[in-house]
Amino acid sequence: MSDLPLSPIERLIKKAGADRVSGDASEELASLMEEYALRISREAVKLTNHAGRKTVKGKDIKMAAEILK
Repeated sequence: MSDLPLSPIERLIKKAGADRVSGDASEELASLMEEYALRISREAVKLTNHAGRKTVKGKDIKMAAEILK
């Protein structure tokens, strides 16, 4: 079970063009999004620590996402 709320996930799928969305589709996408967000966050924390900071900044998240591409 994901920590992300399913309603916004369902809206995203509909925004992509779906007429209807099953509950398990929203749950699966939320789970995948959470996994990816955790990978980015872990990498961003490494970058933050390397920079000698304690605060994760937007630039850390952006750089982490680029690294993980």
